Amino acid sequence: MFPTVDYESRVSHFDSQSQYHDFRGFFSLFWIGLFIMVLTTALKNLKETGQVVRTSIFSLFALAPAELAIAELLMVSSTIMCLPLQQMFQRHDVVSWDKNGHWMQHGIQSVWLGIWVYLPFYLQWQWTHQVFFTLHSLVLLMKIHSYSFYCGHLSECYRQLCTLDCNNTKVESVEDAELREKLAFELTSPSGTVAYPKNLTLPNFIDYLFCPTLCYEMSYPRTEKVRWGKVTEKAAAVFGCVFLLTVTSEEFILPVMTEAAIRLESTHTVSETGLVLLESISLLLFPYMITFLLVFLVIFEYVLGAFAEITCFADRHFYADWWNSTNWLEFSREWNIPVHRFLQRHVYGASRPHMSRPVATLVTFLISALAHELVLFCITKKLRGYGFVCQMLQLPIIVVQRTEFMKSYNTFNNIMFWCSMIWGLAMISALYVLV
Repeated sequence: MFPTVDYESRVSHFDSQSQYHDFRGFFSLFWIGLFIMVLTTALKNLKETGQVVRTSIFSLFALAPAELAIAELLMVSSTIMCLPLQQMFQRHDVVSWDKNGHWMQHGIQSVWLGIWVYLPFYLQWQWTHQVFFTLHSLVLLMKIHSYSFYCGHLSECYRQLCTLDCNNTKVESVEDAELREKLAFELTSPSGTVAYPKNLTLPNFIDYLFCPTLCYEMSYPRTEKVRWGKVTEKAAAVFGCVFLLTVTSEEFILPVMTEAAIRLESTHTVSETGLVLLESISLLLFPYMITFLLVFLVIFEYVLGAFAEITCFADRHFYADWWNSTNWLEFSREWNIPVHRFLQRHVYGASRPHMSRPVATLVTFLISALAHELVLFCITKKLRGYGFVCQMLQLPIIVVQRTEFMKSYNTFNNIMFWCSMIWGLAMISALYVLV
């Protein structure tokens, strides 16, 4: 018989209705493209300067590494203060969590953050050390806040349970029996392996400190063993991404900023200044897009993945498909799931009993914007507020994007998200550095 071709009703892989989701080849293409970029840059530098790479940013890594290591060790060690405090709150013999303990914790956290944010300024560190140290201090702040406020809540549950146990009545009321059951459930981990206050131990706290999560639980789902091959792979990828980030900054960002700064010194009119800024932003669009993608990979795929492998932390859902986002609220939920869970639990969730949903959302965005502004201030040593304003402007944009009319234009909304993301990163960077 003559060979026939089987036709059927189906869509292409890139069609919005397609069920095909395996695009690993494009991930490989991404790395091939970066290799081509590094290779062509190295050849150009070799031809022009006789060196393979420029070293102005690379040399910063070699400045005061011992100071950074000692400061990191001291900062991480200082978080252990949470444990004796929670042990004190659990006994209720000096102060209870519900009355004064949570205010005490807020005060201690504020002083703790102030010390570690000020330290890089006092030691006059370069921006590479300072941005890493500041980001890590914010991560540890969220960790100690989650640990303290969750254990503080459990201490109050434990106190209520002890009060019920001290009840001398022989017949327990139905309400007390139901309350006892709820409290016992609350004081036991989901796996049933740990119960408060037996979790208030140094090994439990250190384990939480190294687990790639910002929300404390008494226990987490675990894998069977550490795959050291995976750890080595992810550690190598971290150094590779840092190298690529440095090359991108060295070759495509720093020269643009340096030239723009020189040109701005000789401008005399607003139009000339605006033209220099617009030209600089346009030249920074592609480098910052590459930088953004590399930062995402190095943090959420490789650093968190390596710590998850070392601690046998089984929940590796650190991000969702944020690249398909159609509005900023969707992006904030899916791009950084550990921080989203923290804000949802300890900011939005803590605010909802006292305020309406829109106000709680506003408070959550406000705290997130202040944290981002703090990081930008530590990097540039300039307090301008550009990042804060841009992040708060996301709220009215979200309202427009979530209208029934705009919801139907998913592709358009996704394009606008990517355009605003790429343009926003380049614009904010140029404004902070040059203005």
